[in-house]
Amino acid sequence: MTVPPLLPDTADPESAPFFDAARRHQLVVRRCRDCAAGTFPPTVHCPHCGSWDTDWVEVEGRGRLHTWTTVFQQLHPSFEVPYTVVVVDVDDVAHVRMVGTLAGAPDLVVGLPMEVWFQDLDEGVVLPQWRPVDRDEPGRQR
Repeated sequence: MTVPPLLPDTADPESAPFFDAARRHQLVVRRCRDCAAGTFPPTVHCPHCGSWDTDWVEVEGRGRLHTWTTVFQQLHPSFEVPYTVVVVDVDDVAHVRMVGTLAGAPDLVVGLPMEVWFQDLDEGVVLPQWRPVDRDEPGRQR
């Protein structure tokens, strides 16, 4: 039995621009115009300096692996085990970490260069995912 993937709420006013950009295979983050810090998950005010002057900016989609965990116990039928949840420090903007998943239990190290790729899901939802730069992972688009 195939179970459909869990889908995020792409209509939420604070995160809709993120998902709209992902559908175009662009990675965007909300950034403060006063202190240049990023906010993720996106918020309309800056948690670093308190400014309300923020906007959406496109980032290159490169980063460094901050941490990870490998899941061996199936928590939901749409997630085949094992899979690895990665947390990536995004290179282009300070204070932004994003989460992605990798199939299996790959050998990883802190600081490993990572790149974004875009996973097309049901109902037109596209999720930015992360993979090591120098490895072939499922979904690699060359």
